[in-house]
This record gives sequence, C-alpha cells and structure tokens, in this order.
Amino acid sequence: MNYLGVNGRIVPAGEAMVSVMDHGFLYGMGLFETFRTYGGIPFLLKAHLDRLHESCLAIGIPADLDEVRIAGLIQRLMEANRLQEAYIRYTVTAGEAPLGLPGEPYKQAAEVVYVKPLPPLSAELYTKGKAMYVLDTPRNTPEGPVRLKSLHYMNNLLAKQELMEKEARFGMAANPDRLPAEGLMLTRDGKLAEGIVSNLFALADSKLYTPSIDSGILPGITRRQVIRHAGELGIEVVEGQFGLELLSAAEEVLLTNSVQELVPVTRIIGTNGTSFEVSGGKAGTLTRKLLELYRSAYGNLTGGEYK
Repeated sequence: MNYLGVNGRIVPAGEAMVSVMDHGFLYGMGLFETFRTYGGIPFLLKAHLDRLHESCLAIGIPADLDEVRIAGLIQRLMEANRLQEAYIRYTVTAGEAPLGLPGEPYKQAAEVVYVKPLPPLSAELYTKGKAMYVLDTPRNTPEGPVRLKSLHYMNNLLAKQELMEKEARFGMAANPDRLPAEGLMLTRDGKLAEGIVSNLFALADSKLYTPSIDSGILPGITRRQVIRHAGELGIEVVEGQFGLELLSAAEEVLLTNSVQELVPVTRIIGTNGTSFEVSGGKAGTLTRKLLELYRSAYGNLTGGEYK
C-alpha cells in the first residue's frame, strides 16, 4: 500500500506514524474492523461501525465513527492507492496519554486506515473448501463479558504459528488434497470456539450449530448474516457450547469471515494428524445456498452480480 489514512488525512505509507505514547502501542488499548468492498463500496460498513462503537464505549475510547465521513475517507484512500476493490482495516486506538495506567478517561482517539488489494480467492476455495486443523493452543478468555476485536492479538498469532507447524509436520498424510488450511481453537475445557480468523458453523440433523458468544468467540458480522440467512431458509440455528463430536457427526462444516465470506470445510485434522473428510470433499448444499444468499445482498448493494 502506498498511502494510509491517519487521523483523517491521506499520507504516504513511509510517513504514517502514531505516537510511542499512544496507549494502543503501550497497552493494546485499541480496536479494529476488517472488511472488504464490492463494486468499490464497503460491505456492511454500518454493522462494522456499530460493533466498533459498542466496543469503544466498553473500553472508554471517544472515537468519531461517523459513517459518511469514514466512507468518504475510504473512497479517497482507495483512489490514492489506485484500487477498484479493497481489503480494509480500520483501526482506532486510545490515543496519547501519560505512561502508566490512566486515572481519567481517554480524551482523543487515534485513527489509522489501511487498504490493500483483495487477496486472490480461487473458485475452488468455495467448491473444494479448506482443511481445518484442531489446535492445541486454546482460545483465551475475553477481557470483558464479550470478546472485542481488539489489538490483543497474541493468542491468534500463537495459533497461526501452531497451524504452520502442524502443516509442515503432518504434510500430505493429513491433507492429501493440499487444501488451504485454517486452525480451530477450542476453549480451555475443550469446547468448540472459532477459527484463527473465522467463526464456525456445523450442519447436523437438519440444524445449523454454532458456538455461542459465551464460549468467548468474536461476535462476527458475517456470522450474524449467516444466522439471518439460515432463518430465511427455514433452518433452525442452535447456539451453544459443543464438543468435537459435533464435527465428526456433521454433514457440512463452514467458516465465515468478512473477506473470504463463507468457506466450506471439507477435511478436519485432529491434533495428532489423523483426518477425515466432510461432505464428500466438496461444498454441501446448505453451504452453497447460504453463500448465494450472502452474495445476493451485495449484488443488491452494487447493482450487479458477483464476479
């Protein structure tokens, strides 16, 4: 990326700076949202900003999250970087404050916006899907009652390192089709939680199961859309705490996030490298229907079809 948005200004990447006294840098007091555009329009921007607003209130960051202002900033930033479509990360930190834990509310948030080209996503990703490795790294518990999309990301980074190590160790014996991989984190007591960068769903007995928010997962924006679309299809969604046996009984498993949308899981690999296939090694019927509904929403947004 050649240009970033810093506190409302478009600046060259080499000149983009935040203060070493920013409490986002010193103590991780910051939040972010990642999303993408369709037809140059940020998808579900209001939903992302609403979640960010609630999170800012929870930790005392006084952020200006005006949707019109932010949409305009993103558009100018995309133009500066000559992007028709973009992956966007919008970050808000607590801003500058004296060293030490604050004794008064934060006064001025800092804002950084990154845009970059969307990562290439092959058509096979949505037909052949991903392999999902069950990780030993447990999902940590959130700092408050609900997990925030915060700058406290070490748990996810450690999980990513474990995923890479497992891919190298188990190789094709575990993943013979060389599917792209995601890691699955469990709670401390061994219940299903979420992927490193995704939420989890499993279809079993004609019901769609997903770990509940009290499992410590991030309340994902795409997750919320999938729950709504499942209701439109007459599929009962069950939120709760589930063991690994749900995956072995599942007819379909899928992952969701705002950039990759809905991705089928067609192979599950245990912590010891043993694996089994899901839904015959291809996207299941419900996963395809849910993806179609999800994509129709931004088709309506842009006035066109997904390409």
